[in-house]
Amino acid sequence: MPPSEFASPAGSAGRRCAPIHSIADIIRARTTEFRLADQEGPTIFDKIISKEIPAAIIYEDDTCLAFKDISPQAPTHFLVIPKARQGLTRLSKATEEHKAVLGHLLYTAQAVAKEQGLGDGFRVVVNDGPAGCQSVYHLHLHVIGGRQLTWPPG
Repeated sequence: MPPSEFASPAGSAGRRCAPIHSIADIIRARTTEFRLADQEGPTIFDKIISKEIPAAIIYEDDTCLAFKDISPQAPTHFLVIPKARQGLTRLSKATEEHKAVLGHLLYTAQAVAKEQGLGDGFRVVVNDGPAGCQSVYHLHLHVIGGRQLTWPPG
């Protein structure tokens, strides 16, 4: 893959992130977007949490929600999201105050993976920012399994 392109994010069904020439290009192009991402209106995930948009929900508690990905990249592919963004638009925005919710998301990911029959193994993916092909600025964990996964991904 040429250095100016990044791999498709999980759930992109073959799409690629916009080609870039340097990290500086990303920063210049997206600085305002990143700064405002948590201040903007509801994301698609906020609308799923509020039940404005339907989703195949497979787990829910007071802190998080897990639902099937609409464009699965493996036989089992679901997302785990915090119900409250609280500034967690990206993993790289996490602070000390987010430790409990981050741990809860990972614990939930493995518990739901087991319930979904992924006892032999699975992958947890977090896309962060444009270079990581993040498409929704509401932290989310992809849990992928149900087939032999390869390395490196992407």
